[in-house]
Amino acid sequence: GQMKAIWNEYSSLFINGIFSTLFISIISTLIGFLIGLVVAVIRKIQVDRNKNIFGYILHKIINFILVCYIEVFRGTPMMVQAILIFYGAKQFLSIDMSTMLAAFIIVSINTGAYLSEVVRGGINSVDEGQFEACKALGMTHSQTMFNVVIPQTIKSILPAIANEFVVNIKDTSVLNVISVTELFFVSKSIAGSTYQIFQTYLITAIIYFILTFITTRIILLVEKKLNNKEFVLGSVTGGVNA
Repeated sequence: GQMKAIWNEYSSLFINGIFSTLFISIISTLIGFLIGLVVAVIRKIQVDRNKNIFGYILHKIINFILVCYIEVFRGTPMMVQAILIFYGAKQFLSIDMSTMLAAFIIVSINTGAYLSEVVRGGINSVDEGQFEACKALGMTHSQTMFNVVIPQTIKSILPAIANEFVVNIKDTSVLNVISVTELFFVSKSIAGSTYQIFQTYLITAIIYFILTFITTRIILLVEKKLNNKEFVLGSVTGGVNA
């Protein structure tokens, strides 16, 4: 009864929180994926030391910076990152960004660090023979990457990207420390004004569960569709080759 009363009174706040959480998660996962892709591709570039010593040294430096970025963001909690980035920008750079902008930046950078390793694994799983074949066809490194390797990589890491999206739905809750009005922040305010702490957070837990459950199911359906398509294409081409 109490939960129903809380929901009836505060449903619009909860719904706003849900929209914020989903909005931040979707956009930041996409931006994070692009960051991860760029980082992984840069790290995969091979510069010949003998032909271009300056390029070689520059690549080594950039590589070192990227490794530091990945390690730092994977090795520290997002809550701490949120506080340091949001208040650090204010204090040292006099950048007074909106909490929503800060949310996008923090979750995107964090996601980028995780997904860059996923993308790197995906690139490395593409058979070396394909790199050689592209070279033999006279394709440049970037042509090989964007036309041959990356499309295959994206396909193979789709489940990992989807998983990261589900993680982000839950992890955006830490953004309440910089007052982003996502679901957790809204719940905190409601719990504070009703004093029904258990009931409020039980509603919140149920909402998070529903969000992640639905998302996971949608992802599974999409994966199934993709795999079926692949199977049909495979059997067609297999038939031709045979």
